[in-house]
Amino acid sequence: MNMEDVQSRGSKNRIKKCVFDLLSIGEMSDDENSWDILGKDLQLKSVFLYCDFSRVISHAPEEQKKSLTELANRLFYYIEELDHAVKLRSIPLTQNRYSDAAVVFHEVMAVML
Repeated sequence: MNMEDVQSRGSKNRIKKCVFDLLSIGEMSDDENSWDILGKDLQLKSVFLYCDFSRVISHAPEEQKKSLTELANRLFYYIEELDHAVKLRSIPLTQNRYSDAAVVFHEVMAVML
């Protein structure tokens, strides 16, 4: 196993961990600290996901790059939508955006096996 394989495997594991954490957000409470923590957590995880997805895509076989790029774009779109809802501090909107994002989170988990 070469260094690129090790780095790619590490990136896939971090992607799975971040997405797993996002899937386990659960019920929201409507207090200032919860909104702030969720917002900061989304921002931090999106940075890790961006870096790791970039590495996975760059090391993927040519025939997988397009589908991985499309998946990453969908993931970041839904994270951005969720982040926007969190900034508005709307529980119904956040739950709606979370439901939409969860579909893509599950797709990411399936692809990163």
